[in-house]
Amino acid sequence: MLYTRLLARLKDNGRDFALFGISLLLAFSIWLIQNLSLNYSQEISVPVIAESSIEGHAQVSSNSVSISARCRLSGFHLMRMSLSRRMPPKHIVFDASDFQHLDDNDFVISANALSGYIKELYGDEVQLESFMSSRFQFRFPVENHKKVPVQAIAVLGFKPQYMSMGGGIQVTPDSVLVYGEPSVIEAVDRVLTRTISQKNISSSLHGTVQLEPQTGVRISASHVHYALDVTRYVEVVKELKIEPRNVPAGKNLAILPSSATAVFRCVFPLSSDPTDNIRLYVDYADFAKSINGHCIPKVSSMPSSIIDYALDPQIVECVESSR
Repeated sequence: MLYTRLLARLKDNGRDFALFGISLLLAFSIWLIQNLSLNYSQEISVPVIAESSIEGHAQVSSNSVSISARCRLSGFHLMRMSLSRRMPPKHIVFDASDFQHLDDNDFVISANALSGYIKELYGDEVQLESFMSSRFQFRFPVENHKKVPVQAIAVLGFKPQYMSMGGGIQVTPDSVLVYGEPSVIEAVDRVLTRTISQKNISSSLHGTVQLEPQTGVRISASHVHYALDVTRYVEVVKELKIEPRNVPAGKNLAILPSSATAVFRCVFPLSSDPTDNIRLYVDYADFAKSINGHCIPKVSSMPSSIIDYALDPQIVECVESSR
């Protein structure tokens, strides 16, 4: 037979046999590479444990869900996925808004929402054709929690004639949820940021800052955004008389001292003096509620171009008498 004679010839010539083996291996390699480079439509299932920041619930789902979809992918990618089928479930972070609340602990995510996580589920080279189900259900158990404010910690230094506006640093979100044992979270009344440190500030600031972790507590956010409005100012110093107001008939209200030095910080540049119409006064109602007649003078008719002011003295003594 031809086959027998071919084997006999190859046996007689070891070099020919080696060449035949190499040729066979090369042909198989070309065939394998050609087939693996083709695209295939295949049903793929991936076990998933969901992570999400759902208010009042655990961050990680207590169950894993097999998410099945028909996908188009190359033979190379299909082979890699076949070899990794025994790997543990994937932990995928989902946006809380993608879930719909089903009951106390159960949440569902629709196939439409899942289409935004194809890369995380199946990898870069996979094209989704369709999911095998319209929705998938995860369980996020309820956890003890409460809402507390976020307090920004800052060490700030401004260039001369620059200052902050709007009450200092503003953070977003301004409150977060803390999770933990009831006895632990009961003692938590706020969450602090890490120190925001800046020197020689001459323009508005904004950025992201981490929150300080607390032992035994999980915080619903790891960071917050902060913003600080900064403006340049000009100081205007004036000596103003302090007037009594709303004094009842038959009464006199003497103010000691009768004037104060006012330092106004005004928005730069100034087109005119914004302090021309400003008056200092003590309202009789404040005097009536005061202790020992000590009152803080108030400012009237202060325009928006004045950012801040300081008085010297800050407190005056008022003496009531009859006419």
